Amino acid sequence: MRLGAKSKTPTFSDAFLQCARCKKTLFRREFEANLSVCPYCSHHHRLSAAQRIAITFDVDSFVELDSDLASDDPLSFPEYSEKLAGAVAKSDRLDGIVCGTATIGKLPVSIAVSDFGFMGGSMGRVAGEKITRTLERGADRGIPSIIFCASGGARMQEGLLSLMQMAKTTAAVERCRSAGTPYIAVFTDPTMAGVLASYASIADVILAEPRALIGFAGARVSKQAQVVKAPDDFQTSEFLLKHGMIDRIVPRKELRDTLESLVALLGGGK
Repeated sequence: MRLGAKSKTPTFSDAFLQCARCKKTLFRREFEANLSVCPYCSHHHRLSAAQRIAITFDVDSFVELDSDLASDDPLSFPEYSEKLAGAVAKSDRLDGIVCGTATIGKLPVSIAVSDFGFMGGSMGRVAGEKITRTLERGADRGIPSIIFCASGGARMQEGLLSLMQMAKTTAAVERCRSAGTPYIAVFTDPTMAGVLASYASIADVILAEPRALIGFAGARVSKQAQVVKAPDDFQTSEFLLKHGMIDRIVPRKELRDTLESLVALLGGGK
């Protein structure tokens, strides 16, 4: 609850919710204690950026940066300003990427977390700039960068200015490599299109949550291009692991410990 918000009497819907995959009714308190993973089918439900940061990094270690960066409407795209204003009002943030510094196992890291709830985690100019600053901050400070990916792709309302972020973020990854600082990407559901085709897929280590949707084109477009029927696990973490495109699938309960071990192994600061 936000400070200053009025409390309300709990209702039936506050106490229970339905799993998005198996449709079983879940106790909300138990579901949240299980990190928003269904205890029946192990479906990993989507998390907000704030939830992701809270369960991953050391308590009270996160320092948000670049929160003042905001998108505008450079192309006067129909209804874009209204949709953007709605997303800002709903999330109380100016963009879907939350970035800054934190510690994990007391080791410093530069982090960025994408929130799919903000216009589908789409990558516009601000998202690209925040990802770039996150990677450059890691390179400049000699600390690992960790990016949690969750996106439907580039933000079409910003046209080529959005697509340019693919090259921009890719160049920032190369800067980390030149500086010798590790970059770890975590694919969550979904990681698609321009994000996958740029900074997400060229990390030094790529982890993914189970059954996350991962691919370049959406399911309908992919189906139109198929010569043969795709396997049932097509465009999932499991399919990508089988074909060598990611390094490991990590259940959410194990993710913090895995990241902490990687940071300690690959370099926890100068």
